[in-house]
Amino acid sequence: MKSRKGKILAVIVVLILAGIYYYVTIPAINIHSSGFWTFLIAVLVLILAYTALRGTRLHSVDDIKELRYLKGRKVIKILLGLIGILVLILAVGTILSSPIVNAKKYQKLLEPQTGDFAADIDEIALDNIPLLDKDSAELLGNRKMGSMVDMVSQFEVSSLYSQINYQGRPVRVTPLVYASPIKWLTNQRDGIPAYITIDMATQNTELVKLEEGIKYSQSEYLNRNIYRHLRFKYPTYMFDQLSFEIDDNGVPYWICPVKEYTIGLFGGQTIGKVVLCNAITGECESMPVEDCPTWVDRVYPADLLIELYDYHGTLINGFFNSILGQKGCLKTTDGFNYIAQDDDVWVYTGVTSVSGDRSNVGFVLMNQRTSETRYYEVAGAEEYSAMASAEGQVQNLGYTAAFPLLINISGDPTYFIALKDNAGLVKKYAMVNVQKYQNVAIGDTVEECRETYVDMMQSSGGGFEHDQQEKETVSGTISRMAQGVIDGNTHFYLVLEESDQIFDVPLVDFMDILRYEAGDRITMEYIPGDPLANVTGIEEE
Repeated sequence: MKSRKGKILAVIVVLILAGIYYYVTIPAINIHSSGFWTFLIAVLVLILAYTALRGTRLHSVDDIKELRYLKGRKVIKILLGLIGILVLILAVGTILSSPIVNAKKYQKLLEPQTGDFAADIDEIALDNIPLLDKDSAELLGNRKMGSMVDMVSQFEVSSLYSQINYQGRPVRVTPLVYASPIKWLTNQRDGIPAYITIDMATQNTELVKLEEGIKYSQSEYLNRNIYRHLRFKYPTYMFDQLSFEIDDNGVPYWICPVKEYTIGLFGGQTIGKVVLCNAITGECESMPVEDCPTWVDRVYPADLLIELYDYHGTLINGFFNSILGQKGCLKTTDGFNYIAQDDDVWVYTGVTSVSGDRSNVGFVLMNQRTSETRYYEVAGAEEYSAMASAEGQVQNLGYTAAFPLLINISGDPTYFIALKDNAGLVKKYAMVNVQKYQNVAIGDTVEECRETYVDMMQSSGGGFEHDQQEKETVSGTISRMAQGVIDGNTHFYLVLEESDQIFDVPLVDFMDILRYEAGDRITMEYIPGDPLANVTGIEEE
């Protein structure tokens, strides 16, 4: 009787310990989750520990107890064997799911399409350019929270700061969190009363108070913790990074992407489903990723998209080539930023060779809602070279450059860079041409920076045109012709008998100018300017 009670008690203790472990770690009950296999191993280790201790206590010369001891040793062997099998499955499954044996499958997880930059990327309005990075947004958010005397003692600002498109504006949004476990205990009945939005273009920061508080968040401790809430609703789902967003009506939601492994047990991760969880009510809706509503901006985490593109670029000629010869291998550059396009948020990063040189062969845009990926073959400076070039223009002020934002200026890819002081506040702006990164324009405002940049590119033969300036055509006889070198580029300067305008012809764009000399007739398309008119085309006579 005592032995039976001891067994029942032992089973209860093991179940309680296993339940506590599950409640804390909340692994998905899914064979593709390594956490699930770890959970099974942990349960077997608990049973093994109990059996080993019990067998030691029963060791005796008494025949009956000796028999029990021998049975205990047999159980221990069985448990050790099961643990070994699970560890073997975990190890073999990891190897067989890795790029070492599945390089081709990994390389095809993402299929980029080649795009046309000028056609695909709209020339963004100056008042819609995101001027802040996440660090600057955090400064504004903390400053706003510090001014709310009725909340600052009870709540803090979360570090999430998800970047979204909200009502056509680039916005970062983040919830408040409980300041401490004690503050959670005294406030959790009403929930978190507000979230913060920051307009990335105007820097307008707003604390949005809710009629009913956020009940489900990362700062909850028990069943209302968003991860635990999702796990009990979807025991088999493997969730990736969650993001906090608001719908078109300002209702807060948790966007919860669900991992899908397509190669072996643990390899080829992508996103198969997404769960939308109302942060106030806890109501959840699961759907295939292709059915995700358009107001959602972040389903695919930026880190995952970059990892998938790196697989595509480095495994082009197999796994061992990516380690040894590295023929034809490309990878993304360090760092990334976000671009708002077509009511979606796209991850931007440069593409460079694995040799680690300081130039890009192109760049990619990756849609965070659909994973659509576009590659643009534009050779030029990589982002950190452009940042250093911008910092060099203000080195006397000691400003540091934020990671660039890629924008379209007159059809050319251009790095837009915020320059910050030691306190992290944006003081100036820089524009750096991707292909001619020695051309750097600095301005106290975005408008001033753009005007300086366009003027600079015009004077250096960049072919840029001012807004609302139309091209004109002129025909005439060349009366004078001279040449000069600007920033290493040769330019020919023409004066026609029929015009007082001086025409600037960059040799790099119009090699045919070498066929002309004084006295020849020429027909040119140009943009008027003072003192120089920038030639944009030469017609054959």
